[in-house]
Amino acid sequence: MPLVILTADVKDSAAWERAYRKHGDLFKAAGFNKFNYTVGDDGHVVMSTNTDDVDAYMAFISSTATQDAMKNDGVKRETVKVFVLDKQFSV
Repeated sequence: MPLVILTADVKDSAAWERAYRKHGDLFKAAGFNKFNYTVGDDGHVVMSTNTDDVDAYMAFISSTATQDAMKNDGVKRETVKVFVLDKQFSV
């Protein structure tokens, strides 16, 4: 199952985290129920989730509802990057 990582810069880390935690219904409606994330004091956010459907994840990230939520939460949209980790290296 691919792991998707999203990184972004936000205007205010504490305000972003408070707002982010209020979007549970948005995530559930899109079929996502768990995100791992960290918030740096420098305003850098990194989050990850596993998904069976990368296209659905990308559609979710691009949706009007998600874009509006990001804007309201203080995400600097031009800094958003998405990485799909679909390969493994075992030693």
